Formats: sequence, structure tokens, C-alpha cells
Amino acid sequence: LAAIALAAAALALPETAAVPGGVVAIPIDAPADARPVATLDGARVMVRRDGDRWLAIVGIPLDAEPGPQTLVVGRAGRTEKISFDVGPKSYAVQKLTVAPGQVNLSKENLERVEVERQEIRAALKAFSDREPETLRLAPPVAGPRSSSYGLRRFFNGEARNPHSGMDIAAATGTPVTAPAAGTVADVGDYFFNGNTVILDHGSGLVTMYCHLSRIDVKPGDAVAAGEAIGAVGATGRVTGPHLHFGVTLNGTMVDPALFLPPEAP
Repeated sequence: LAAIALAAAALALPETAAVPGGVVAIPIDAPADARPVATLDGARVMVRRDGDRWLAIVGIPLDAEPGPQTLVVGRAGRTEKISFDVGPKSYAVQKLTVAPGQVNLSKENLERVEVERQEIRAALKAFSDREPETLRLAPPVAGPRSSSYGLRRFFNGEARNPHSGMDIAAATGTPVTAPAAGTVADVGDYFFNGNTVILDHGSGLVTMYCHLSRIDVKPGDAVAAGEAIGAVGATGRVTGPHLHFGVTLNGTMVDPALFLPPEAP
């Protein structure tokens, strides 16, 4: 019976990949009644009980260099360092030639983008003490998924930040639903992202939904899995309607595909 109970308590983990933009699960040796505290590069990391052990669920930054990384674990008044290796991964490169006005922003827009970037970043770094109900997410909208996470874009030879989420194609007005229970951390209408909703699922698991045609929630709202939070649109800087779906762990954007079920044929 005890073995059955432990098996039932096992976590449904995201797919793990020890590469930049990936997720790793690192066992921590600590008593069941003493939750450890873990950090990576100073950022708090999710720690969950998994059967008869503790696990740190770590998001690896997309710009992490291959090689050893160090998880710092505090427990029972002492600190321990646990090393893990990050392997290399090559993401696709896209080179585009566009009109200069589509690349170089005006001073006014640059100032707006910087203010918005800080606001969005603060919401994505949220770490609440609640535990996520699940670490396996339902698709927020049905539609073909791009594999563009990590895509490095060059506009007129100038490098831009890699793509930090997944694009899901769907028609304008298609409902977007919460992939798991959470609290609305922020909403806004941003220069690049357009109408945006950010959900805090707990312990550093945060999701983001961009380019919405409408927003159906407000900051502080509690949402259930499957509840509508907005609708697909083409707001912000986009070429057509779709959902940009982002997933953050310990304040870093990771590959959303690791949290979703396989795409249907």
C-alpha cells in the first residue's frame, strides 16, 4: 500500500532536456518534512516532492553556455552546491531583408519598448509559494505549432533576440484557454507583443499569451484550467493572426514544447 501511495504521488514532469532552453529535474537529498530552497544564478528554482524524494525543476536559460552549471541548495541551515551539465543545442537561423523602418525603431518607440520590457520581465520572474497543480500543460489553443523556439533572426544582417516562445496558428477570435490553474499576474497592450496575458501557476512556473484580439481577465483573477483568458488575434508587431505562447521557469523562458502533449498528426 505504501508503494502504491508513493507511486500515486509521483509528479507528472515536463519532458527533460539538459540543453539551453531546456528543463532538468535534479534530485535533492533532504528529509520529507524539510523542503529545501534551491537557486540557479541567484534565481529561485521550483522544488517539489516526488514520491519519496525532492526534485528541483530547473529551467535552463537559452543563452546558457554548454558545460557545468551549479544549483545552490539550502537546507537545515547549510548550503550545498550540485553540479549538472548542459549540452549543446543548435537552433535554426533565419535571415531576412526588410525595409529599414521595420527594424530601427523611433526614439519614442524605443523608450516605450524599454518600459514595457521591464514590466513584462517583472511578471515573468514571479515566484509564488503555491505549488502548480500540474507540470504538464494543455494546449492553450488548437492549431499547428511552429518549432520556432530558439530561432535566431537576423534583419538586414543585424542580430535580434532569439524567439522565446511557440507560435500556434489559429484564426482571429479563437478562444485561448488557461493550460493549467493559475492567477493572472499581468495584462497589457504592448508594442511588440500586442494584447498580452501572463499567468502565474506557482513556484516560478509562469505562462504568457501574446497578440490577442481581446483580453477576458484582469490582474489578480484566479483562473481554472480550461477557462478562457482571451482570443487569438494579430495585435502588436505581427504579420498575421496567431498565438505566441511562452513558458517561464525560474525567470527564464524555456521551450514550451517540453510541457505540452505531442501534437496530433
